[in-house]
Amino acid sequence: MLQSYLTGQATSALATYQVEVLKREFKSFTGLIEESMNAFKEKVKADIRMKDLTSNGSVVYTRWGKKTCPSGAELVFSGFAGGSWYGDQGAAVDPLCLPRDPEWGIYKDGRDGDKAYVYGAEYQTFSYNVPPGVHDHDVPCAVCLVRNRSVTKMFAARKNCYKGWKLEYRGYLMAGYYNYVAGSMYTCVDGNPDTLQGGHANKNGKLFYPVEARCGSLKCPPYVEGRELVCVVCSRK
Repeated sequence: MLQSYLTGQATSALATYQVEVLKREFKSFTGLIEESMNAFKEKVKADIRMKDLTSNGSVVYTRWGKKTCPSGAELVFSGFAGGSWYGDQGAAVDPLCLPRDPEWGIYKDGRDGDKAYVYGAEYQTFSYNVPPGVHDHDVPCAVCLVRNRSVTKMFAARKNCYKGWKLEYRGYLMAGYYNYVAGSMYTCVDGNPDTLQGGHANKNGKLFYPVEARCGSLKCPPYVEGRELVCVVCSRK
């Protein structure tokens, strides 16, 4: 009887031990499953974030002639339009949007040596007032960021965007005077331009002139001899 009792007790203890071992193994297994599921969830979230970044990106453009960005665009910074001197033979052709808070690296003050130069910019609209009321005023600029877009494009000779494109701003096509030595780029300057305070003086620098059509190889119609050209800057997803 005693032997049977002891044998039963041993069997019960062994069963209890085996159950505890199984519980621990099951808990360890479920822990591994939970850890794997959490890693999978994080990977899915990361993939979704990456997809959002690649499919719904952002683009940056410069709004020439304005201190602010259009509605729906985020201002990166508001600055001063600038570039090379209008008559320099080695002038850079592209305009710059220079920040109001410049930073410096290694430098030596004073004009010396063989270097390139950067000047401020002025509107050159004279009596023809295109755009109106800004002749000899200094030109501001704004760098703008627009989200959920993949591309921006300036369209010359248009005041409306093509189908599928969103208007960022519209204005007048401007460039350097045709008879100057320096090259220039066609630039879309806002049609309702701002000016920089204290900048109404004929100091020249980078100059923005209206652009007009000349018939010949340029087909007239649809273009018209001597008519100033407009422009739009548009974005698209």
